[in-house]
Amino acid sequence: MRDGQRRLRRALLVALALVAMQLGSLVAPAYACGCGAMVPQSGRQLSVKQETSAVRFDGHTEQIVMRLTVDGNAPKAAWIMPVPSRATVKLGDRRLFDQLEELSEPVNRTRSYFWPRNGDWPFSMSRSVGDGAPNAAAKPPVEVVGRERLGPFDVARLTATDPTALRDWLTRNGFQLPPALATELRPYVDQRWEYVAIRLAPDRPGQALGGSLDPLSLTFTSDRPIYPMRLSRLAKTPQTLNLYVLANHRMETTSRIGGATPETLFAGRINHPTGSLADLAGRDNPVYLTAMTQYFRHPDEITGDHELKPSANDTPFQQTRYTDELMTLGGVPAWLSTVGGVLVVLGVGAGLAVRARVRRRTTALTPI
Repeated sequence: MRDGQRRLRRALLVALALVAMQLGSLVAPAYACGCGAMVPQSGRQLSVKQETSAVRFDGHTEQIVMRLTVDGNAPKAAWIMPVPSRATVKLGDRRLFDQLEELSEPVNRTRSYFWPRNGDWPFSMSRSVGDGAPNAAAKPPVEVVGRERLGPFDVARLTATDPTALRDWLTRNGFQLPPALATELRPYVDQRWEYVAIRLAPDRPGQALGGSLDPLSLTFTSDRPIYPMRLSRLAKTPQTLNLYVLANHRMETTSRIGGATPETLFAGRINHPTGSLADLAGRDNPVYLTAMTQYFRHPDEITGDHELKPSANDTPFQQTRYTDELMTLGGVPAWLSTVGGVLVVLGVGAGLAVRARVRRRTTALTPI
């Protein structure tokens, strides 16, 4: 009964969001990513297929570089990212994620097996190989502390003391976000966080948003590494978060916050960062890279933000991708050579046994 009531409340919130958008038009459901709520242009569809972020924390300053991969037919969309302190925003470098993927990709190894499997002779004529897998009391409810145009992004940096006033400001200024957003923003307002609101559109007018968007980089002070996730509760589709954490030690999340247990894909020290990674992590000191992924099947169960902490040790880890192949000796399957040898030995033994029996029989028939 309680689950049915919860589903009914969610359905009502979605219905209200559909009615409340500008011009009275119906809009697509509000999709969200781990970085905040995202809503497409009126009458269009947009979903976040994947969110990949790099987090750099040096003990007092945090930098988040985000890249969203989206799918749909919307030429415009908007989203919001809460941050614990005043943020500076700039475009990120696409090459950073190529470099991180290369550093953390699984190593390839070959492992041999002895007995034939399906696809190997004699089960098949052809042999196959398997692959492995500040006190704001005197301030207005909403204050604009900065606004920039960064490539395809219109970025507004805001403070707020009232979540409803913040949502209303966003709506008046073209950031179409759902009414339910005010409820999810309340914990951030109570903690006096600030906000980065982003409108984005493709380079060519009328072109639908799709694929990997340009990365955005946000830098702010923080007493602990944190990755905002609470607004993902507004998502209507399952979410995948890929997170690269650059710090002095191997890192892990403090809890699951409503998704599957985060899976570590890579952990290791990068002694000589180069290229875009060096721009983010610094060139003088080594940095520890931890790559992890997490799947949120039911985003409405997300309970808060990801807080990160050092792991118990800096044990390195790297996934291994195995290719299995049949063991051979001189191009001949090892099992066949072994079985053939055993058969020869058995044959010789049987022959000797027969000869011995014949000799005994002959001896027994010889007259004295």
